[in-house]
Amino acid sequence: MAGTRITNMQTAAKPQALLLPPLGPVQLRMKTSNSSGERLSQTKSMVIPEPETPGKPISRHRRNQSQHSIGGPSGAELSVPLQSAYLNKAKIAEGGKKLRKNWTTAWVVLGSDHLVFYKESKQEALVNLKPGNRPGEVNLGGAIVEWTKEKSSRKNVIQIITSIGDEYLLQSDDFPTMSKWREAIKLTADRSCSGAGRQMARPGLQRSNSTEFLSRRALEVPAAKEPKPEHRRSLMFSSGKLKHSASDSADKNGVKNRLKKFISRRPSMKTLQEKGLIKDRVFGCHLLTLCSREGTTVPKFIRLCIQEVERRGLEADGIYRVSGNLATIQKLRFKVDQEEELNLGDSQWEDIHVITGALKLFFRELPEPLFPFRFFEQFVEAIKNKDPRQKVQVVKKLVNQLPKPNHNTMKLLFKHLQTLLRHSLKNLMSTQGISIVFGPTLMWPENDGGNMAFNMVYQNQIIEYILIESREIFGTEDI
Repeated sequence: MAGTRITNMQTAAKPQALLLPPLGPVQLRMKTSNSSGERLSQTKSMVIPEPETPGKPISRHRRNQSQHSIGGPSGAELSVPLQSAYLNKAKIAEGGKKLRKNWTTAWVVLGSDHLVFYKESKQEALVNLKPGNRPGEVNLGGAIVEWTKEKSSRKNVIQIITSIGDEYLLQSDDFPTMSKWREAIKLTADRSCSGAGRQMARPGLQRSNSTEFLSRRALEVPAAKEPKPEHRRSLMFSSGKLKHSASDSADKNGVKNRLKKFISRRPSMKTLQEKGLIKDRVFGCHLLTLCSREGTTVPKFIRLCIQEVERRGLEADGIYRVSGNLATIQKLRFKVDQEEELNLGDSQWEDIHVITGALKLFFRELPEPLFPFRFFEQFVEAIKNKDPRQKVQVVKKLVNQLPKPNHNTMKLLFKHLQTLLRHSLKNLMSTQGISIVFGPTLMWPENDGGNMAFNMVYQNQIIEYILIESREIFGTEDI
């Protein structure tokens, strides 16, 4: 039997370190089999005899838990190189739920298994004695500590992810300082996780705030091999994801079934229209369909807008060029689509630019513009004609070939625009200004083909030419 002598355990370097009583000699006994056929086996036991002389009294005073060291499996002492310092701190998640990042400066203290955040150092706290200066504590057991550049634009940032899903960022402009803090926090987290695993594996281990006592029974039982902390965390998170995915799939299936039942019981569009729950729209409706539904050749809304503008807006500065309030325009559109009784003289439509904006919006939202798609190229070729007499006749012929609602609506609109031009000294609108506004509003090609600027030139020219020659093209009779 070979006897082995283990020296007394070393205390921490700092004077505040925890002092353990000296241990007696540890004896190792080994049994070997004399028979060559038997398998070699060995057993180890540690005998801790009672100390012959009373040891030095145990110091119960603990200033900082980070000053104590705990022996690792190899018997070497693990010490924490950092204790406390002012660092920039931000909490970005709590229990897996993202939080708004808010950087603050905190007095950070590293303990044996946790971090503590103070608003100020202990010396300042004792002097100020401010109420509500309660520190925040973070358990480092099983935490992940790593550098991060994605979570913040600041330099030298480390990220701490705890086992309960809380996430913290620590930062300092001094890279060596943050490098030491990272190593110290990572060492503390790994050691706390390993210590927790050993405690679970050895039920005989009892631990108090100041001293540790090892029972002989606990020492005689060999410790089971510990899985890596990352492995345990991955198992914990993966099982949580599996449960979450299963619950999510069940909820989705329930929602799908309820939607299917709702759709199967849903009444048809025709039934809803007959009951008056769904009404045909005015904005976005095809011009032929709208006129057929109203029994006219010019939509009622266009007539109302033109009448109101001629009543009180002919001298308004920048009429049709100035935009009205978009929210009020949408409110007017909703009222028109609901086919409610419309009074454009009401005080809520006091701004004349709201009415002109709604009229332009009506033309822009037509599925097919006022100048139908099949006539676009023909109008472009007509405007290129160099002979003035032939040009006006070709344009007039094309206008007369338009469907009745398109022709009559166009005739009423251009007559209205001619009325505006007679007040141009007041409203400061010219034929060119009106054509720029109404060119892309009244006509556009079905397939632009990347020639938007090219087409816009002809759009403006066509509208300006029809506006100048409107008497020759449409005649003088009323619609």
